[in-house]
Amino acid sequence: MGNYVITIARGYGSGGRTVGKMLAEELGIHYYDRELMRLASDESGINEELFVKADEKLKQSLLFKIARREYNGELIPPDREDFVSNDNLFTYQAKVIRDLAKEGSCVIIGRCADYILKDYDNVIRLYIHAPLEACIRRLEGMMSGTAKELEKKILETDKRRAAYYKYYTGKNWTDAGNYDLCLNTQDMDFKTCVDIAKAYLEIRKGV
Repeated sequence: MGNYVITIARGYGSGGRTVGKMLAEELGIHYYDRELMRLASDESGINEELFVKADEKLKQSLLFKIARREYNGELIPPDREDFVSNDNLFTYQAKVIRDLAKEGSCVIIGRCADYILKDYDNVIRLYIHAPLEACIRRLEGMMSGTAKELEKKILETDKRRAAYYKYYTGKNWTDAGNYDLCLNTQDMDFKTCVDIAKAYLEIRKGV
């Protein structure tokens, strides 16, 4: 397989980010999360703060729920008025993700990376999830708030993530068909998830 990319989509509170960090550390490869916005800023020359603001604004927008702009990889040139539009900022992040996939092995969190790299043979797509009750219990040990407040935060966050994914891919975020492995962290610890992902990676390398 040569170099490879592991993409991780994850439900809020499932521990997907932790699994990704552990996996990257054990494999000795790069880990990319919000750093993608900085790299996209470097690539485009657009202020990183605009990427952060656009990311949050798009997720909160009411129009986001009814509009759809499926990603096609086309970059808008600097002389256009919509050069710094939300869609173009996403496309620059997508370009960075594609470039990273060619440069070396890495783990990429979120950002629709599984879809952006859908035509790449060297990609392993993971979806980390857990039942709502398990996510609440995990967050109770990490942040303040009642169980009811944490439940609301989980449901709202996952709803935004699903809408973001639908907007740019036209697909359902939780559809198992989008991924190579779907791991439920309710009854297994993060190390087990990492070991399963590593075992699958070895199988893919041998194919």
